[in-house]
Amino acid sequence: MDIIIERADGVLSITLNRPARKNALTAAMYQDMADAFFDAENDPAVRVVLIRANGDSFSAGNDLEDFMKAPPATGDAPVFQFLRAISTAKKPVVAAVAGVAVGIGTTMLLHCDLVYATTTARFALPFVQLGLCPEAASSLLLPRIAGYQRAAEKLLLGEPFDVTEALNMGIVNRVIAVEELDAFARAQAKKLVALPAASLKVTKALMKGSDAGEVGRRISEEAEHFGRMLKGGEAQEAFKAFFEKRKPDFSQFN
Repeated sequence: MDIIIERADGVLSITLNRPARKNALTAAMYQDMADAFFDAENDPAVRVVLIRANGDSFSAGNDLEDFMKAPPATGDAPVFQFLRAISTAKKPVVAAVAGVAVGIGTTMLLHCDLVYATTTARFALPFVQLGLCPEAASSLLLPRIAGYQRAAEKLLLGEPFDVTEALNMGIVNRVIAVEELDAFARAQAKKLVALPAASLKVTKALMKGSDAGEVGRRISEEAEHFGRMLKGGEAQEAFKAFFEKRKPDFSQFN
């Protein structure tokens, strides 16, 4: 199974389990995660959602081969179901990150309440490098969390950054030793489980406030641009270069 769902002691754990492909996400994996969030919201026994990964990578982002075979064509595509689910989750969401977190591997963290990462964590938002635009409302949330200039550097250049930068930008709550990450994230989740569920939900809702509707609108706006750009020449050149293991040439495009 590429996604492992477990329930124990009030925590629903979503584990990315495709380590041989650096936990690159397929449409089927997005669907499994979206379904897990739906179940978590509707199961009173679940108090917290924990997202983690097996292997030495959190997620390399979209599996480009799977993505190109079946690009998201409608708002009901699995990736958009997942984005709506994680962005509107009423219960606390905790993430444990080790290794690379690329594209949506980073942007999904902007919707989590507590994010813990190891010294090995490396982040990247290479949307522009792929001839695309940001997704998951990252064009809205990252400038708010990190400030415009820091967000611009990461989203426009798309260059990787380490966990220290992620911590300073506010993407990560705390840096944890590799061997302690899983236990620490689970312990934090258990602390949340022990607190009054209603209080947690109301507090989270108040903090999200009016942003909730704006986030949903931005996800849709980004998706419209993303879908159009995916069919464009620059994205096609970027993907072709990726599969041919060469540097893309964008000089032919205005």
